Amino acid sequence: MPNPLPLLIDTDPGVDDALALLMAFDDPAHEIVGLTIAAGNVGLAHTVANALKLCEVAGREDVPVFAGCAAPLLHAAPDAAYVHGQDGFGDTGYAPATRTAAAEHAALAIVRLSHAHAGRLLLVALGPLTNLALALKLDPTLPQRVARLVVMGGAVTAHGNITPAAEFNAYFDPEAARIVFDAFPRFDLADWEATVAHGLPHPEVEAWLGVGSERARFYESISRQTRRWSIDRRGDRWFAADALAMAWALAPEGAVEAVERPLEVCLDPGPARGATVVDWNRQTGHPDRARILMKYDQAAFEARVRAALAAG
Repeated sequence: MPNPLPLLIDTDPGVDDALALLMAFDDPAHEIVGLTIAAGNVGLAHTVANALKLCEVAGREDVPVFAGCAAPLLHAAPDAAYVHGQDGFGDTGYAPATRTAAAEHAALAIVRLSHAHAGRLLLVALGPLTNLALALKLDPTLPQRVARLVVMGGAVTAHGNITPAAEFNAYFDPEAARIVFDAFPRFDLADWEATVAHGLPHPEVEAWLGVGSERARFYESISRQTRRWSIDRRGDRWFAADALAMAWALAPEGAVEAVERPLEVCLDPGPARGATVVDWNRQTGHPDRARILMKYDQAAFEARVRAALAAG
């Protein structure tokens, strides 16, 4: 496709991140200019290795991978290895990719690529926002060059998935989330509650993963542990948070309903830490920075997942 939009993905692979990356790899309307990697779902050594391996499996070794922050900005946080496996990819023991990450730090790469693609860059953040917050501290003018920021994070009515009030990405590094959300005048947010509203039926997912393509075979193996965990704890649908955010990033026209509101991240210690507090009634007088996804075209979402897995 002529003149594809430049796409920079900040991520912490992670099983659901991997599905989102496969979706991005499959989209000719966007050119992936880099993957910037943070710790989150598991430690940085694993998330970087997972990104490199997924590029190899997808035949996208042209995509540069940049290692970033190995920990949150201020306070230690628990990972999600109990969901994704100790290595983040289901502990399958895959053979490592043959290449290594670039020498440039992810935060520096974000700043550089924002200059290289100023005014056109689509920035999609699928993990904790540590790399992006650091990039903003290095260059506070960054938002002026980003055409659109899409974030997977938060729980807009405080139905969290890591604490009673907080979603994992926001809870892992709430200081970073506060920095990012305060810096960007507008951003798109696909939160955990949107994820729950757009679950994928387990039998259909299993059918898609059985098609026999290399991508489907690899993804079936790395997601098996997570899907079993999900069936045991979350019922008849599988929640692929990063995949939904990526669908909205790649195809914004699929959004059936989105609302704009002020949003603040709670930094206080205690049960509310990491909560994303939405000013639904606009009582604070703060600007509507967050455009929150409420409903996305489910059929279009599932079609993109199938295509990413070469499942028709």
